[in-house]
Amino acid sequence: MERRTFLRGAVIGSSAAAFGGTLMHGAAYAAPAQPGAGPYGALGAADANGIMLPSGFTSRVVARSGQTVGGTSYSWHSAPDGGACYADGSGWIYVSNSEINPSGGASAVKFDSSGTITGAYRILSNTRQNCAGGKTPWNTWLSCEEVDRGFVYETDPYGVNAAVQRPAMGRFKHEAAAADPVRQVIYLTEDETSGCFYRFIPATWGNLSSGTLQVLKAGTATSGSFTWQNVPDPDGSPTATRSQVSGSKKFNGGEGCHYANDTVWFTTKGDNRVWQLNLANSTYELAYDDSLVPGGAAPLTGVDNVTGSSYGDLYIAEDGGNMEICLITPDDVVAPFLRITGQSSSEITGPAFSPAGNRLYFSSQRGTSGSSSGGITYEVTGPFRT
Repeated sequence: MERRTFLRGAVIGSSAAAFGGTLMHGAAYAAPAQPGAGPYGALGAADANGIMLPSGFTSRVVARSGQTVGGTSYSWHSAPDGGACYADGSGWIYVSNSEINPSGGASAVKFDSSGTITGAYRILSNTRQNCAGGKTPWNTWLSCEEVDRGFVYETDPYGVNAAVQRPAMGRFKHEAAAADPVRQVIYLTEDETSGCFYRFIPATWGNLSSGTLQVLKAGTATSGSFTWQNVPDPDGSPTATRSQVSGSKKFNGGEGCHYANDTVWFTTKGDNRVWQLNLANSTYELAYDDSLVPGGAAPLTGVDNVTGSSYGDLYIAEDGGNMEICLITPDDVVAPFLRITGQSSSEITGPAFSPAGNRLYFSSQRGTSGSSSGGITYEVTGPFRT
């Protein structure tokens, strides 16, 4: 679905009041017509899991760090972070990173067609601070290390094939990855205050063992045109990849990344922005900027992981903020979809939809304890629009 963009980031809404906000193109500001102006209405009272949801939606706990998953003998990892879902016969699999250093890695949970947990297992071990990542069209999970000169690891969600390190994709402080099957490239964010935005062009689509790493070049404005230039040394030593190409555009703390319909969106936590690259015409612009919301009533703060629904809605998890997952609709409504209560020392991570689009998985990385050993992974089921 085609998406418009927010002019100058001028959204409206009050997260505290669970308001939604609609951008008025060319207009300065207008109050939302009613509470719950988002597509699912206002958030209800917190349920037994401490989650506030719109009417018709329910939540359940899938896994807790340090505890066995469902009826399995597998103990769930600490600090659950980025995630994705994969079809598995009539069921599906949810993959989740572990953002601890050392020993990060990633795990998977299997579900049958009714949503019952049938298995859980490790798919990546002995890596460092695996934060976000991305799903490939050939159904592997790219798990990214958020450390200096970190690697991307290609993993098998089904637990059959061993994980493979992919150094050709560059060594830097990786965050997220998003595959573009049209241009046959992988987009990559960098979690540095002066980080860059990259794309990796595999020598053969479907094989990430070799290829070309490029960096986005653009001016200092918040919109304009962009080009790509090869990174001379993807190994990043002795000169960091972000410092090798003159004119590479700097972004303040790259986080989540999502591709759909000739567009790639990514978030930057340092300035609480959502950026949009229009790939068909090689232009970029802001999709959201909380600093331009009048009265400090930004509905979305602490931008982090991002995913998209089949309908075209973006779901953006908050690192802190009000512990919400907010959505941005194709017609420019920004509204909270859910809020986790009683976990203010945590962050929301890993949002991903089941293949049918009627279940949303995500984690609270540190849960109620505020510790990486207290992570909780959830599922929300309901009438998502598809």
